[in-house]
Amino acid sequence: MTRERFEKLVADAARTIPRRFRQQIQNLAIIVEDEPDDELLDDMEIEPPDTLFGLYQGTPLTERRWDHGNVLPDRIVLYQNPIEDACESDDEVVATIGETLIHEVGHYFGMTEEELEEIEERYWRGDDEDSEPEAH
Repeated sequence: MTRERFEKLVADAARTIPRRFRQQIQNLAIIVEDEPDDELLDDMEIEPPDTLFGLYQGTPLTERRWDHGNVLPDRIVLYQNPIEDACESDDEVVATIGETLIHEVGHYFGMTEEELEEIEERYWRGDDEDSEPEAH
């Protein structure tokens, strides 16, 4: 899949993030890279065949001090090759990107792993009524 096509699917998946969260996100960039490097996987103690679909890099909102500002954007990096390798269709790619984005955005908001797991379960069941596509 081309990078351009993958980035289009990232944009589609980003619209599935519940609106109440999307509206509160500021100064956050979503970046696509081919795959995580070996050093990152080693640092995170991820060993093959496991890999990483995405990574939040920044200071969660819950950890920011009153003087936090004038900083480069926080980043969510999505890794195209591992996501593609795990999926069999474009719909699966969008779903995997969506789940990864929701998880990483949760880190941006300072959520715990337990809270993120609950949100991801609702995402997969389609229970979040305010995740609706925006008009283009």
